[in-house]
Amino acid sequence: MNSVLNNADPVTLVKAYAGAVFGVDATTIGVEVSVSKGVKYVLVGLPDSAVKEGYERIESALKVNGFKMPRKKIVVNMTPADIRKEGSAYDLTIAAGILAGTEQISAENLGDYIIMGELSLDGKLNPIKGVLPIAIQARKEGFKGIILPKANAKEAAIVNDLKVYGINHITEMTDFFNGRGNIRATDYDTRELFQYNLDQTDLCFSDVKGQQNIKRALEIAAAGGHNVILVGPPGAGKTMLAKRLPTILPPLNLYEALETTKIHSVAGQLPSNTSLIATRPFRNPHHTVSDVALVGGGAVPQPGEISLAHHGVLFLDELPEFKRSVLEVLRQPMEERRITISRAKFTVNYPASFMLISSMNPCPCGYYNHPEKTCVCAPGVVHKYLNKISGPLLDRIDLHVEVTPVSFDQLSMQEKAESSSNIRERVEEARKVQEQRFEKNDQIHCNAQMASKYVREVCVIDKASQLLLKAAMEKLNLSARAYDRILKVARTIADLAHKEQITFEHIAEAIQFRSLDREDWAG
Repeated sequence: MNSVLNNADPVTLVKAYAGAVFGVDATTIGVEVSVSKGVKYVLVGLPDSAVKEGYERIESALKVNGFKMPRKKIVVNMTPADIRKEGSAYDLTIAAGILAGTEQISAENLGDYIIMGELSLDGKLNPIKGVLPIAIQARKEGFKGIILPKANAKEAAIVNDLKVYGINHITEMTDFFNGRGNIRATDYDTRELFQYNLDQTDLCFSDVKGQQNIKRALEIAAAGGHNVILVGPPGAGKTMLAKRLPTILPPLNLYEALETTKIHSVAGQLPSNTSLIATRPFRNPHHTVSDVALVGGGAVPQPGEISLAHHGVLFLDELPEFKRSVLEVLRQPMEERRITISRAKFTVNYPASFMLISSMNPCPCGYYNHPEKTCVCAPGVVHKYLNKISGPLLDRIDLHVEVTPVSFDQLSMQEKAESSSNIRERVEEARKVQEQRFEKNDQIHCNAQMASKYVREVCVIDKASQLLLKAAMEKLNLSARAYDRILKVARTIADLAHKEQITFEHIAEAIQFRSLDREDWAG
């Protein structure tokens, strides 16, 4: 704390620290509080309405708990002054500055901690969003610790080498700086927590009766990181199968888990029962979702569904029912694996490396090509229904899988199907092969991410396979865009079979998964 005497008018200046989140990273915010002769309260540094309204919450919290709200001129400057400060999380920071500036708490160690929290009128603290990136930044800048609402303490405590003090009330903070009370730092073993939560799921492929060809397609998709579309009638099991895809994907490593948790922290969507997301996300937005809700943005930019699905699965059920404008905004992030939100004064980037799995009925009535029920759609309607999905989007989906209804005999079988853990073992082995293949390129982690240049190098096929692929494209009327996709999928099938070279059989199986590219598919 600095005190400057100017004739008879003392001016007291203290500085506290908070954090602000931009994208998925945090910036340290300085909160300077000047207390001098006068009666005015001034808040500067581009605060929004929620920050300005904090004055009433702070005043009430101090008075209710026996502290004095000084009848002096209080100037609060939030630095850097050219960054807009948003939200109610600065209440506790400003309150600490005012209390230290009026010598109601000691200012000796105030600058060693990040202090954040939203105050209730009685001084209790409410949880805030974006704690994890703020804690990571605090450790990076050498702060001793962070003081924040107890509800957020576990989330911040997954950051090592940073003391995290979770408090329920403003008086706990005042006791801490005055050397009273006994607030203990929250202690968490991040790796132990990560291992405990790694396989916390009730879903398993052993629950799915029949559908061996669909399971095979999803195994290939998981092994190569390929996008999938499931086409079939209502009740055939498309959603059930899609929900189990994350259970056969390779487990998250600790870095991926922290990155995924950061995004959910910023969005305020961390599950209440955990502070670290250790299982791959599965996002299933309704078809009425807006383009902003899907890709992110808004007046105050927030991550969208594609970023919340980072390192996991984005499931779009009934794909043709989504607005075309919503689907079209997916194209760029599917290629670049990130989304950029641009505003006049700033730009934020959110990661968006996800697997897309979508489903659709083959026609509006749902029974086109059904083995037992008759389609009642008028001529041309099936083709029109499929055309709701644009060619460029369909081009980014590697596997087109036709899902047929399960027979009674398969449903009534008592024998359990293969478990997700067994399938995942094969997927992990295939991914290890791909990691070695692309170890010199940190932008490619699986076969689906290969650009055309790599396809030519990695997916070399023999003469027989070339003839088969040529015949398939001619006889099945496959589009030209299917060529690279078939080669990528064939490369993944070869990896699953532990084969260095792509063979005739691998190409033949890959060709089966291009149903929607066939010009005669919809009649």
